[in-house]
Amino acid sequence: MKTTPFTDVHIALGAKMHEFAGYNMPIEYSGIIDEHMNVVNNVGVFDVSHMGEFWVKGPNALRFLQKVSSNDASKLAVGQVQYCCFPNNDGGIVDDFLLYRYEEEKYLMVPNAANVEKDWAWCQQLNTMGAILENSSDNIAQLAVQGPKATEVMQRLTDINLSEITYYTFKVGTFAGCPDVIISATGYTGAGGFELYFYPEYAQKIWDALFEAGKPEGIKPAGLGARDTLRLEMGFCLYGNDICDTTSPIEAGLGWITKFTDDKMEMPSRKLMEEQKAGALKRKLVAFELKDKGIPRQHYEIANAEGQIIGEVTSGTMSPCLKKGIGMGYVTPEYSKVGTELGIVVRGRQLKAEVVKLPFRK
Repeated sequence: MKTTPFTDVHIALGAKMHEFAGYNMPIEYSGIIDEHMNVVNNVGVFDVSHMGEFWVKGPNALRFLQKVSSNDASKLAVGQVQYCCFPNNDGGIVDDFLLYRYEEEKYLMVPNAANVEKDWAWCQQLNTMGAILENSSDNIAQLAVQGPKATEVMQRLTDINLSEITYYTFKVGTFAGCPDVIISATGYTGAGGFELYFYPEYAQKIWDALFEAGKPEGIKPAGLGARDTLRLEMGFCLYGNDICDTTSPIEAGLGWITKFTDDKMEMPSRKLMEEQKAGALKRKLVAFELKDKGIPRQHYEIANAEGQIIGEVTSGTMSPCLKKGIGMGYVTPEYSKVGTELGIVVRGRQLKAEVVKLPFRK
């Protein structure tokens, strides 16, 4: 298995480790619920150094991005971030990713860890215009410092005014005495906070500084288990669950990141996605809450009130904040309206559920 610059730290702290995307990663420390609630109420730190990082540079960078990305990269100013996905040739999604405009002709793509090799091959295949691509996934470490007290903790370690970094923007500067750190107001928890990108040689220094500075706020490390429950309470899609090679961004409710401007004529599956956006959908991703006691899980069947199977659960858990079963799944469009009654099939019986508006955690 691959390691991150923090793997030895996780093991020394007693984290439960498991393989994820080829890496030896911490799943939990003090427990998923404890870590989840600490992020919601205080501040937690996630090692996300396994994520990919691709630089896109040069005079043809924007043309390349307008081809491979679902979103409109021309709208990005330097210092701004976009949520995007790679549409494939069959109407599905190669991966979802964040796009940073680092300089006028320099962008940073941050794809999922499990898809780095696939995404890199896809980008190279579509780079017919000669953009300069650089895979720096092994040369950049990343921590997500998440929670309502993250700003207070992190401000002690930088002269950058963190209150000026609004949602989906970033600045580059010195953090914990380390230069060239990207401080990005992004995250996968919905609890506020930042993501830090830095050279691996600064990993230990930044980790130690964060945990020393955050002692008064009860800072704790958090694992991938809590990262998953937090993202699901916000209704954020997870690649491999809610989106994949066979789900379109329109079906997944990601029409807002799927643009059809004139300079995006080369975007794969454009015609199909335009048809879907106009209403030609066979299924839609919905969020639901259980009315009965139980926990929905991926691949559980979804039924209508008459017991007919109309779809499948893609993500599900017991919400630590709501204390009830929540999930997402694809259903035929007529059952996608908020308030619609559903049945989640669990071991041969149907648990009552209802379609709700996201996020689950308000």
